Amino acid sequence: MAPSTSNIRRIALSTGGGDAPGLNAVLRAATLSAINRGWEVYGIRDGFNGLLLPEQYVEGGLTRLTRERVRGITHLGGTIIGTTNRNNPLRFPIRDENGNVQEVDRSDELVRAFRLHALDALITIGGDGSMEIANVLYKKGLRVIGVPKTIDNDLERTVVTFGFDTAVAFATECLDRLHSTAASHGRVIVVEVMGRYAGWIALHAGVAGSADVILIPEIPYNLESVVKKIQARRETGGSFAIVVVAEGAKPRGGSVAVLSKEIGHAERLGGAGARVAMEIEEATGFETRTVVLGHLLRGGTPTATDRLTALRFGAAAVRALEEGHSGIMVALAPPEVNYVPLDEATCRMKTVPLNADTVLTGRDLGICFGD
Repeated sequence: MAPSTSNIRRIALSTGGGDAPGLNAVLRAATLSAINRGWEVYGIRDGFNGLLLPEQYVEGGLTRLTRERVRGITHLGGTIIGTTNRNNPLRFPIRDENGNVQEVDRSDELVRAFRLHALDALITIGGDGSMEIANVLYKKGLRVIGVPKTIDNDLERTVVTFGFDTAVAFATECLDRLHSTAASHGRVIVVEVMGRYAGWIALHAGVAGSADVILIPEIPYNLESVVKKIQARRETGGSFAIVVVAEGAKPRGGSVAVLSKEIGHAERLGGAGARVAMEIEEATGFETRTVVLGHLLRGGTPTATDRLTALRFGAAAVRALEEGHSGIMVALAPPEVNYVPLDEATCRMKTVPLNADTVLTGRDLGICFGD
């Protein structure tokens, strides 16, 4: 490919938020696409920590990404430049001399760091928090392209985010395995999956994995409905039941289960599955067990679908820069990858519509959604 006539010479890549299968595929695609245009490529270590906390890195907070550095990484989970869901530069936690922690906005400092290192543009790969940061940096004058990443699939204006397909595939495999042990022991097994405040993983894996009950944040559940479904299975010869619970599911009139909330860090959800399991056992007397898939959903080898989506996103982000775009997120609108303004991508969370075809399919199959 002939060298680009763009005024871009050096770009930076960052991966922020939770890890997801496919991150390395984006890094490889973006790096090779940029090098083929004659650009230098650098990875920012651990989100934006490499620029805001460079003293923490013996070899520096920026790492040069070359053809050799990104060779053979498409199939690898995680990210070779590291990531973090802490130290949001818009709400960066700072501890004062008295030990008190407060949040400060370090985005201007971050922009100066980009100028200091002569970085012409940023491709930032992440979820809603990362896209929010990207939008602020764009409005402060940086050339920024966002790439949507999250297993939760909760970003607006893209049909899907990479990482989601892998998480659903693994969760479904786990449900397949749990069917046999649940049947062998005649138990109710409650499976808690990630997704935060969106129920996409629970919904898709639950329907694909033949769950009996699926509880998602979008449909606050009534425990009586769940109990009736499980008891009805017993009465019709079903000796066991599989209940899939999204970590953000909540009872009608209740709240989500939260493990902790720290300054500078999103609240940690957890415990929804255990709460449901305890309530089911108390109400029915049936032996009930809980399985929390948790971070197992975020690691491992990406599926072919996620690899291809990630590679397409990475290449499209570089094309967008070459075409002069900024302040946009690449998005999947099958069969195309298009560009959407970051303002639109961050305006709200993409949650499961109550009339979604997969929800309707689940209801037709007799799955209980707790309502």
